Amino acid sequence: MNDIIKNIEAGQLKENVASFNVGDTVKVYAKVKEGSRERTQVFEGVVLKRQNGGARETFTVRKSSNGIGVEKTWPLHSPSVVKIEVIRRGKVRRAKLTYLRDRVGKKAKVKEILK
Repeated sequence: MNDIIKNIEAGQLKENVASFNVGDTVKVYAKVKEGSRERTQVFEGVVLKRQNGGARETFTVRKSSNGIGVEKTWPLHSPSVVKIEVIRRGKVRRAKLTYLRDRVGKKAKVKEILK
């Protein structure tokens, strides 16, 4: 039974997934369906967490919109996620940045890795 599930999930994985980590600032291009029309919407923010693995892997992105924090969670291998573009690499020491939810303004920033 376990091998059957692994084979099904292996067929659903995307070929090219952008390499990003927790703390990175990313742009997520997602398909949005409005009635009969379909368009691509961009959501830019900091990656708070990545969960699970394989076909079930999800990631959460947080941004501040008009002073209100907005978080969205997407499945990484979903067809609704067109592409993920990394803007800045963040320097963090944790796997999940839930403490950013309590912070506003400059305190909510993540240090950038300079190369």
